[in-house]
Amino acid sequence: SGIVLVAINPYEQLPIYEQDVIYAYSGQNMGDMDPHIFAVAEEAYKQMARDEKNQSIIVSGESGAGKTVSAKYAMRFFATVGGSASETNIETKVLASSPIMEAIGNAKTTRNDNSSRFGKYIQIGFDKRYHIIGANMRTYLLEKSRVVFQAEDERNYHIFYQLCASSSLPEFKDLGLSK
Repeated sequence: SGIVLVAINPYEQLPIYEQDVIYAYSGQNMGDMDPHIFAVAEEAYKQMARDEKNQSIIVSGESGAGKTVSAKYAMRFFATVGGSASETNIETKVLASSPIMEAIGNAKTTRNDNSSRFGKYIQIGFDKRYHIIGANMRTYLLEKSRVVFQAEDERNYHIFYQLCASSSLPEFKDLGLSK
């Protein structure tokens, strides 16, 4: 294990993730500036370029901790320093499937009304000049037990309720959702 960053989700937008902050952390050595997701991303980016070896950033935390948002900020950093920000808007493209995935794999928990029940593995590909050339997001379903059981004050996967609400639509008749 390498660097560990403990971050707190403030549940509001702060001006600490803007473009100028990305440029401030770009090229800096770890420890020269305040702890930040951009410092972790810069260190991984530099080690990838220097050692020509794959790097991993693991974002972990409890429900509502801001894991997805932290991953978006790291991707925004890579897209900016990798010369891809204006060309591809990589974070948008990689996470474009989120609304669909959220409908299928998110549920209401006691801590979060829209809690992701998916684990995500996001792989970003770089060329020899360290510019982003593509990305791939793999997901895996967590808490399969939620399909048949839910705790008190929790809800099943959102897709269940969306299908029930749509059961009277002609295109859903063959699914047998009415009873």
